[in-house]
Formats: sequence, C-alpha cells, structure tokens
Amino acid sequence: MRDAIEYWSVVTVRAIATRLPDAVVRAWGSALGLMFYAVDWRHRRVALANLEQCFPNKTVGERRTIARATFKHFGQVLLKLLTFSALTPEEMLERAEYEGDERVRLAYAKGKGVLFFTGHFGFWECQAVAHAVKLRPIGVLARTLDNRRLNDLLERMRTTTGNHVIYRQGAVRRVLKTLAAGEGVALMIDQHMHSPDAIWVNFFRRPAATTSTLAALAIRTGAAVIPVFAHPLPDGRYRFVYESPVQLPDGDGPDAIREFTQRCTDVLEMHVRTRPHLWLWMHRRWRDAPAPDTPGMFPQARNEEDADE
Repeated sequence: MRDAIEYWSVVTVRAIATRLPDAVVRAWGSALGLMFYAVDWRHRRVALANLEQCFPNKTVGERRTIARATFKHFGQVLLKLLTFSALTPEEMLERAEYEGDERVRLAYAKGKGVLFFTGHFGFWECQAVAHAVKLRPIGVLARTLDNRRLNDLLERMRTTTGNHVIYRQGAVRRVLKTLAAGEGVALMIDQHMHSPDAIWVNFFRRPAATTSTLAALAIRTGAAVIPVFAHPLPDGRYRFVYESPVQLPDGDGPDAIREFTQRCTDVLEMHVRTRPHLWLWMHRRWRDAPAPDTPGMFPQARNEEDADE
C-alpha cells in the first residue's frame, strides 16, 4: 500500500508539474524543500553538522543559510527531473548550455570509451538525460529503488533520450562491454561506501570511504575520465559543464587507484566549495573513520585560512 501511494503521488505531481510554467515549478520545488527543512530534523541536523566540520570559519548563521538553500535546491531537483524528462529533445536543447562538450568528442574519438563522473551536485539527473541529446547515449550506473514501480518510472525518465541504466548486479561486466564498444558510462563518487573495495581519500580535509570502481575501470581500460557538473542558470536553464579529463596515474596498483580517486574527489570538492548549496549535505558522507594503521592516505590539512575559499 505504501509503495502504491508513493508511486501515484509522484505520478500525480508529475502530471501537474509538466503543465505549469517553469518559474512556478521552481517555486513549488523550493517550497517543498523548505517544508522538509522545517520538519525533517534528522537530515537537517546531519546537514548542519557536515557544514560545521567542512566550513569551520563560517558563522552558524551562514551555515544555516547554506543548509536552507540546500533543501530548497533538492526540492527543485525532484520536480525539475519530473518535468525535464518530459520535454522533447528540442526543448531540452533550448534549456541548456554546454561547456566543454568538445572534450567529450575528442575522448570518444580515441575509441576506448569514456567514463563520466559527478556527485549529488546541481541537476545531475537532467544532465545525464540531456547528454544523449547533444552527444551520445550513455550507460548510467544506478542503485535499484526499493519501490519497484517508482524504480520503473525513474528508469523510463532516465532512458527517455536513449540512455540505458546499469544496475549493480553484474555491473562491471556491462560497463566493460559498454566501454569496449567505445561508448560512455556515468557514475557517482560521493556516497559513503561499505563494500570491501572502498578506499579512503580526503574530502574536505576529512577521510571519506569512497568507491574505487571509477579508478579501477579507468586504469584497466584506459578510458578517458571526464568530470561533469550541472549548474543552474538564473533563468531556469542549465549549464552542463564537461571538465578536462583527469590524468591517469602511473602504475596500476592500490596506490595508483587511491591517487586517481583522490584526484577525482578533488575536482568534485572544488565545485562544491564554489557553490556549496548545490551538494547533498544531508547525506552521512563521513559516518566512519579509517583504521589507525591505514597507510599514508591523508596529507596534512590545508591551513584553516584556506578552508572556506
């Protein structure tokens, strides 16, 4: 019964939102986010605690402002995915600016496939959908939702422009097959990892358990690795940014995987520091600590004066 209520609630919201002007959808999403900021004390507390650790030089008021803006943003993320995926390809192009897409074409031309990575930042789902319109369809690495009907709906939205979803079971084999065909795969690198292949790297000067999948795939296949970020524009449009490929390290052992994962994490952190309200602070990213004998992974933290730059 709960799954059915969740599903029909989302379907109803989508049916309404797709008929409203974009400015109204954004306002609705902001209001939805602020409502959750007011009532969801557990995630609000996690967000504020994370912001306190990562931006110690900001005042309490400044951190609360970021937290409120984060909840507003993710309210918009939900509604804008519902509406953006319902647009025609031509309408998607009208609502987007692409920066660095020539880097993607050059990477594809090498014939080894392309790995795209990002975090829960900006409007990442919209960028994945629009990527296939401007460039090529990609495989999107994702976790299956517990609600099967909602998962099927989300998959239809993610694949509306030709992308395909790669779920965790058997994922490595499917990713390797996609890369061998010279195509692209997108994945996230900013979630806490419990699996044995997690590695510890610095994220905001704190050790964070991070997936090693991206680095392992890149080193194994030689595929270009391109960071991607979806920034909102003031008029309700988006700037889809494709950064320069991250340079692969020498070697292929555990140290090389850790070094490359740190490089990718540093790119993500740079964008989060620039626009912190666009990242998912309510996620318990730093819930564990590495064992005391974990070998040299954490260079000395930067000066506190640089913490909020």
